[in-house]
Amino acid sequence: MNQSRKGMGRPSVLLDMRPLQGPSAARGVGSYARGLLKGLIAAGFDSNLTLLLDSAFDAPALPVGAYRVVGCRRRSHGQLAAYEDAVALQSDIARVGPDVYHAIDFHLPGRSPVPLVVTLHDLIPWAWGGSRMRGERLRYGLFRRLLPRADLVIAVSNATSADAVRLGVASGRRIRIIPEGVDPVFTPRHGAAARVKAKWNIDGRFLLFVGALDARKDPHALLRAFTTARIEHPDLRLLIAGIPGRQAPPSMAGAVQLGRVVDEELADLYSAAKCLVFPSRYEGFGLPCLEAMACGCPVAAFRNSSIVELVGDAGILVQDGDGEALGNAAAELVSRPEPWRKAGLQRARQFSWDNAARATISAYESVAARLR
Repeated sequence: MNQSRKGMGRPSVLLDMRPLQGPSAARGVGSYARGLLKGLIAAGFDSNLTLLLDSAFDAPALPVGAYRVVGCRRRSHGQLAAYEDAVALQSDIARVGPDVYHAIDFHLPGRSPVPLVVTLHDLIPWAWGGSRMRGERLRYGLFRRLLPRADLVIAVSNATSADAVRLGVASGRRIRIIPEGVDPVFTPRHGAAARVKAKWNIDGRFLLFVGALDARKDPHALLRAFTTARIEHPDLRLLIAGIPGRQAPPSMAGAVQLGRVVDEELADLYSAAKCLVFPSRYEGFGLPCLEAMACGCPVAAFRNSSIVELVGDAGILVQDGDGEALGNAAAELVSRPEPWRKAGLQRARQFSWDNAARATISAYESVAARLR
């Protein structure tokens, strides 16, 4: 029996790191996985961790730590993967024998032999979009059906927690709200404008959007905001960082699309930009807003979902869906950036992976205590 089960130490945790081996690695879930792992290592919890990876893929780059790594092998890696996991994960967990299993993506065991902790990033397919999200609801339907079996749900925002209760997938007593942190790479970077010019031949002032151009991000409102902001600042350009995605419009007239960028390049873009324009209609957390504020980039966004609690009064939030109002907000930030820059930097300091890791360890301990 593990020492933790005798009440003599911290619980052992099987942490599913497979999101770092697929498309999720370049998305918010990947940022969460990397940030949480670094925070747990810094907190001295790494010797209690076992990381689960898929043996069918190359191992991702991982920070140095005293954790163990174990492999599993799946035949399915597409839409059927969640169904295979629902059956196979139980034996994987039993083989490792942790005190707690922590899932940070959509793949859950049908039944877990140990307490199950699940990080819930959002419930957007059910909370927003109506018929437009029908495909996503079908794709992640098994996740929603299995989520109520979790012993503890870590919600990354108050908005996500409220969605979980409202949609009946978790009771309030089983939810712990633990906001994400911001990676230390996202800080004001000296010489950023020169590096942006050298990398992309972009000179002068620009607005920035970060993310996929799917319907939820409202690319048409982004263009309206850009057009409006240029009435007052005709020299402005619009840069779009990130893979456009399958739902992207065929054209984003006047915008410069940079495609995928690495974190260091993104930090330069935030540091050099005059404003992050974020027309998302719904977010579980809203990481680009936090990254921008941490780099001293003012934020203009729609007032909805988690954006309200994340940005607060450190940016300008306008009526949801109003692209013209968003453009006017961006123009104001370009004209008077310094107070907003300072407010954003101060706000971003409230979010760290050290804090998130400590709160997550407390969550592990609370569910593991039921075994003692």
